[in-house]
Amino acid sequence: MSGGEVAGILVAVFWAILVSFLAVVLVRLAQVLKKATQLVADVSEQAVPLLGEASATVRSAQSQLERVDAIATDVQEVASNASALSSTVATTFGGPLVKVAAFGYGVRQALGRKDAQPPAPRRTVIVGRTVPPARRGGRRFRGGKA
Repeated sequence: MSGGEVAGILVAVFWAILVSFLAVVLVRLAQVLKKATQLVADVSEQAVPLLGEASATVRSAQSQLERVDAIATDVQEVASNASALSSTVATTFGGPLVKVAAFGYGVRQALGRKDAQPPAPRRTVIVGRTVPPARRGGRRFRGGKA
């Protein structure tokens, strides 16, 4: 055997090993692609119903928001009507009612003063001592003049 024949045999063996490694890699790549295709099919099978449910939920939420908007509009109208009514009642009955209450209070005070006895003199306590009440009447001046 010559050196060229040995080199040819070595190249053929390395070439066979390389082809077998490439064959294994291609088989595994084919398996990965098959699994990826199956995964995409499963995801699309599950995603389509989920998208339908999400669409139905969004439609339902939209209808509920429309109802809430109508309710909020009605509440705003009721609040403005109540405000107008309270201001009307206040202007209609407020002034005369205050006058009647003031008149009644004045009458009670006037009637209460006739029957009431003069209040008892107040005494003030300062550090354990009692100070006599203030004297009533005019001030007395020394020197005989009042």
